[in-house]
Amino acid sequence: MSTTSSANHLEQSLQLENLTCTRGGKVLFSGLTQSIAPGQLLHIVGKNGSGKSSLLRILCGLLSPTSGQVKWTGQVIRANPENFNAQLIYLGHSPALKGDLTAAENLFSAALCRQDTLSIKEVEVALAHGGLLPLANKKVRTLSQGQKQRIALAQLQLKPRKQFWLLDEPFNALDSDASYALQQSIQQHLQLGGIVALSSHQEIEIDQPSAKVRIEL
Repeated sequence: MSTTSSANHLEQSLQLENLTCTRGGKVLFSGLTQSIAPGQLLHIVGKNGSGKSSLLRILCGLLSPTSGQVKWTGQVIRANPENFNAQLIYLGHSPALKGDLTAAENLFSAALCRQDTLSIKEVEVALAHGGLLPLANKKVRTLSQGQKQRIALAQLQLKPRKQFWLLDEPFNALDSDASYALQQSIQQHLQLGGIVALSSHQEIEIDQPSAKVRIEL
């Protein structure tokens, strides 16, 4: 990627405009308006069933809001979904991994779904970043829940790095070392001008607290 295109990539921002979400006849949230700039973290908190996962799905375009809209740098995300989807990675509440594939094969599969091309070396680097290289050839169904979560999170390290991370309870099943490593990855991504939106009951420690935007549902 050229220097010019990288600079443009980092200019992206997210706007939530008067979002309302109704599920099963119940209003989960309404009138939600917020702007998230490059280098900022959106921390979504709330009780179980408050709409945290629904909001994340709305932000990545998987769910339509009852009213309101989401914009990416001033453009409604559904106006150019291919461009928007190319700049985000969404990791749901449960690791979306294939049990009969190995850890490495799952990363190749994830990249293929996003129409990205990976080398074996790039996969090894991503796994090594999370201390997962010894598990590269292990079938995922034989691994613990914490190991599965770490493999799913290894997608964040794949190239090309996505501008917008959406993470639903990413600290689930992680031990203290893995939780710290994830916080460091989030911090680094923000420093590079990335945007992170996540739901978590855990407090997120970043170097610049002013860069954290909190929404409580």
